[in-house]
Parts: sequence; structure tokens; C-alpha cells
Amino acid sequence: MSLQVKTYRQERWSLADLFSAPNSPELETAFKKLDEAVADFETFRPRLTPDIAEAAFMGIVHKLEAIQDLGNRLYGFAGLLYTEDTQNQVAQTLTARVEQFVAELNNRTLFFTLWWRDLDDVNAARLTAASGSLQYWLEALRTFKPHTLTEPEEKIINIKNVTGIGAINLLYSSITNRYTFKLTVNGEEKELTRGELMVYVRQADPDLRAKAYQELYRVYGNDGPILGQIYQTLVRDWRNEQIGLRKYTSPISARNLINDLPDTVVDTLLAVARKNVGLFQRFFRLKARWLSVDRLRRYDIYAPVVKSDKKYNYDKAAQIVLDSFNDFDPQFAALAQRVFDNRHLDSEVRKGKRGGAFCWSTTPGLTPWVMLNYQGRADDVATMAHELGHAIHSMLASSHSVLDFQSNLPLAETASTFGEMMLVDKLLKTEGDESVRRDLIFRQVDDAYATIMRQVFFALFEREAHELIDKGASVDELAEAYMKNLKSQFGDAVEVSDEFRWEWVSIPHIYEVPFYVYAYAFGQLLVFALYKQFKAEGEAFKPRYVKILSTGGSMAPVKLLAEAGIDVNQASFWQGGFDVIAELVDQLEKLPVKTS
Repeated sequence: MSLQVKTYRQERWSLADLFSAPNSPELETAFKKLDEAVADFETFRPRLTPDIAEAAFMGIVHKLEAIQDLGNRLYGFAGLLYTEDTQNQVAQTLTARVEQFVAELNNRTLFFTLWWRDLDDVNAARLTAASGSLQYWLEALRTFKPHTLTEPEEKIINIKNVTGIGAINLLYSSITNRYTFKLTVNGEEKELTRGELMVYVRQADPDLRAKAYQELYRVYGNDGPILGQIYQTLVRDWRNEQIGLRKYTSPISARNLINDLPDTVVDTLLAVARKNVGLFQRFFRLKARWLSVDRLRRYDIYAPVVKSDKKYNYDKAAQIVLDSFNDFDPQFAALAQRVFDNRHLDSEVRKGKRGGAFCWSTTPGLTPWVMLNYQGRADDVATMAHELGHAIHSMLASSHSVLDFQSNLPLAETASTFGEMMLVDKLLKTEGDESVRRDLIFRQVDDAYATIMRQVFFALFEREAHELIDKGASVDELAEAYMKNLKSQFGDAVEVSDEFRWEWVSIPHIYEVPFYVYAYAFGQLLVFALYKQFKAEGEAFKPRYVKILSTGGSMAPVKLLAEAGIDVNQASFWQGGFDVIAELVDQLEKLPVKTS
């Protein structure tokens, strides 16, 4: 299938498929409709008895679906508007209003979840059997029964989170997204966003790389004590709720249950990764030889091994990414094309705009929104493929309910990371410059480090930080613990300068979603396993892969992967992913070292 020839330009996304404007009549109507729908839902409370008929029960569930659908649209609009410009007071005010409103609605519908979790096993099994594709969603709700509080307690937590952790995270985002950074390039001082600054940490000039990192952590370090206090507060809140009230055995166990992963699986993943720390240290020593230095500095981790100023204009990047999807499966390219066609992609670099990139799926009926900060680097092309991979994943699962179309977090990085690997395949096939091809292979290992080992050590730091904060550790003590974490990660292969002690306060995930980060390592190692299957089986692999993606969140991740022949309980599975990386390092070690 050949793709339609189009021209792609960087632009701000359109949110019109949600609402036309933050002050629009239809937005106010949505608030009113949601309130009325929840009032109607509350009338079903007396009907929730153990002997409720299957049809009546599913009628109530479908009412909840409709509430969730409209609620997601409202919440998504506010959130997307805020990320466009985190300094926009209209967006800030709307976000706060929506979060308060949704928390209150959640409290009014909470009785259903609490009743369901408390229902006897016989009647729960009867109703679950009649629920069609929502069986897993209902089963998963009941796994939280041991950690569920009384209705008044749950309501208090929901309301307090709006002005508690929700407000604190909004404050962290507002503070850090207003940062600007100064860097002198070719004699000219530039004022940059974080995304613009990070371009220079992957450039060939070693002094510029160092100065970019030093400026990054100068700015974050200036606010380090304040940002560290914000983190301490969020961690204490997490422990107070998850350990003190809900009685989880450890802070990370709460996230594991949300991800529907046994603690033992996550422990195995982290242990195997830690065991393989020497693999990346070996790679860093190899990279030092290519860069003609005795030892890498932390500034040099992502340095190109050959000097290349190759840029990809936005139109070319979009064409390459879509072509790579098309080479794998035309359906994937067609789904990615929808994101462009619906103007659901914001690729501009603007002050105040949230840094980084993401894909936001609101409901199964709407094409997801993708945010990029595109600047023409090879990394930006890879990020485009990554986020469009998320969108494809969501759209493949769009036949499911709004309650279960979103993938479980451990599987959420599957399509995105697989999309990056398809892109690299495409670039390696089409790139004629041998030095650029060599750099692409180095970048694969660079990215594997960033996605696996870096994220694992973030998770290990989180696990330690939660315990240290419980024992009264200061912000400086946390910074010192983070430095020890870095030195354990890099050994004697990489020199780590003191300003990196503030790196942890610059990682939004550990603030916003505690213990999120191990999902990246899970996803990358899983993709290595899937990609090996693809290379071995070709076309026969695709239906199995599409099934994994199209299942969304409607099946337990361990069970879904087991059906694909993957046992995540086994250390050997995780080791297999590291073996793929070892093969890439072997390949690089056999190349004659050349310097530019």
C-alpha cells in the first residue's frame, strides 16, 4: 500500500473534537450533563443487592460508561489545554475546576465500586460471567478489596487529593515548566526551553554538552531544596495513604497492584537489570574509545560517535515514520495518519509549553492527541514514532469500553517502543552514509540504556527514597543517596559530576506517578522479545502482535503475555532482553574504531 502524498507542517493541535473553547457554551453544558447523569446514577443505589438480575446490573454499568466517557472528554480538554501553555491562567483555573468537579462526581458514584468489591464471591462470579468483554475490568476491581476503606474515608481522600497531591503536582509543573536556560552557542547567548537545551547534550561538541547539563542542573539546583520538599510531601502522602491506611506491604506494592503485576515479577525484573549493570558499563567503555577519551563523563552518555549535523525537517520526518509503519502493516500507517489528519498533534516548541512528549487517549471514540517538541534531531524522529505508536495502540483497542480500552501500564510502552524499532530498521535500510548508520546502532544502545537501566535505577532510587523520607531524611541526604545510586549504576566506567545530585528533582514521573518508571524497562525488554519473534516468524507474527495491542486493558497483562508465549515470572525472559543488547554491543565492538 502506498501512502497518500501530503505535506506536514509543525502546528499547534486542535482541541475542537472535545470542546471549541474553555469558555464555550458546550463546555458548560458538559458540566451540567455530567452532574445530571451522576444524579440519575445515584438513584440506582437501592437496586444494588446481591440478587440483582444480570441485565439490570449491566444497565447500571453502561450508565457508568457514559459518565466516564463524558468525564474523560472534560478532563482531557482541561489537561491538554494546560499542557499547551502551563502559564495560561485560564487553563490553570479550568484544570483546577475540572479536578474538583471530577473528584466530587467520583465520590457520588463511589458506592458502586465499594458495593462490587464487597459482594459475595458467588454472586460476583454470576454477574461477571454475564458482563461480556468487561469481565476482566470487574475482576480487577475486586483485587483491591483488601485495600479499600469505608465510603466516608474514600470520599475524604478523593476530595483532599484535589487540594493536596493534585495541587502540589500542579505547583511542581507550573514552577518547572516556566524555567528558561541560558547557553552560549558560537558566541551568542541563547535563552532556551528545557527541550531546546537538551538538544545540545547529544551534540558532538563536548564542552557544549557539559555546559548544557551544567545549566540544566544549575537552574533545577537553585530550586533543589524547594523541589525536594515538594517530593518529600508527595512521598509522605503516598505512604500515609498506601501503607498507613490501605495496608500495602510496601510503597511499590500499591503501584504493582494497579498494574496487576505480582510483586515477585517486578522484583525479578529489577534484580535481573541490576545483575546486568556491567553490560552498559562495558558499552560506555567502548564508547569512550570511539570518542578518544580515557573515560566518559556523565555529560558524554548520549554523545554521537561521529560528528553529524544531519537534521530532518518535519515533513521528511513524518514521511519516514509513516513509511516505517506502512512497511510493517498498512493498517498501522493509516491509524497514525489519522492523528495528523485530525490535527491532534502539537509539534511546536513554545515557551510555557510542557516539555517532553506524550500521547493522551480520552475515549475510544476519539483519535488520541500527541504532543511533541520537534526540533529536527534523529531523536525527535524517534520520539514521533514512539508517541504515534501509543496512538496506534489506543486506536487498535478502540472497540473496547471506555472502562477498559486503555492498556495496563506494563504493556503501555509496547507499541511505542516497537514503533521506534521499526523506524530504526527503516533508517538502516535507507541511510547511505556509513557513519550515520554506525551512529544509529550506537543510538539503539543509547536508547536501550535510557529506557531500561536508567529507568530501573530511578525505580531503585524511588524505593530507597520512600524509606529514607519515612526515617526523616533531609533533601540533601536524598541528593546524596541519588549520587550513590548514580555511582552504583556507572561504576568506574563514567565520571559523575556533583551537579547531577539534583537530577532526581527534574524527573516529573517520580512526582506525578510514583514507581511509574519501571514500566519503561518492562516495555523495552518485552519489545526485544517480541521483535526477535517478528524477525524469526515474519508475517506469522503480526496477528499475535495485533491481538496484544487490540486487547487494550481488557485482560490481565501476565495472562495476555502468556498466551503470546512469554513468561514474565522467569528471570530467563528478562535476561533474554539483555542478551539482545549484548549482541548489539558485540556488533559494535567488532567495528574498527574510527574517529572524526
